[in-house]
Amino acid sequence: MTTLTYAVGDIHGCADALVRLLAEIERHAQGRSRTLIFLGDYVDRGPDSVAVLRILRERQAAEPEAVICLMGNHEAMMLEAYRDALGASTWIDNGGDATLAAFGVDDPENLPHDVLAWLSGLPTVHADARHYYVHAGFRPGRRGIDPDEATRLWIRAPFTTEDYDFGRHVVHGHTPQKTGKPECRPFRTNLDTGCVFGRVLTAGVFEDGQDAASAFLSVPMTA
Repeated sequence: MTTLTYAVGDIHGCADALVRLLAEIERHAQGRSRTLIFLGDYVDRGPDSVAVLRILRERQAAEPEAVICLMGNHEAMMLEAYRDALGASTWIDNGGDATLAAFGVDDPENLPHDVLAWLSGLPTVHADARHYYVHAGFRPGRRGIDPDEATRLWIRAPFTTEDYDFGRHVVHGHTPQKTGKPECRPFRTNLDTGCVFGRVLTAGVFEDGQDAASAFLSVPMTA
């Protein structure tokens, strides 16, 4: 039986859109075996990072073998803001203020420890037979998974400007598409369709034996 993999782009606190996209995924899967991969950037900028984290943690706890949550650069900034007060302003200026407000605190040191522990344990990359899943991307010039964690969380160019074959198709987010549509390139697919900027939240559907997505499921930021 074919296993369907649904990779979800940057959520950024858009909990309502996440709930509706998950419902679309279940309708599309129709009871078939499926894996959910979330590509990071669950927090910041949007209205309800708390609900997004709760939904993802509950899903992962219920289906630990079928739900994979990757770290994004915004989760990394959030953790750094907690560990080092000098890093707090960078995070807050990049949308962390919305996350603090959602948690009802004004200092990163007061963020819930169970949430921070979960975030700190998130991987930065996942692989299956034909794909690498990562938040931002890899440096062109070296096949396989980029060994540099910061690159996997932060890179844009030259990853987004060069068509490079890493040996498997790279599925990523991080660079929002102004069109609100996935970016489909020969060796990569970008699923950040700018939900928090008023566009849509997107899941790419990847089937066994295929590199490119067989379908895309999208929902608007607000119903």
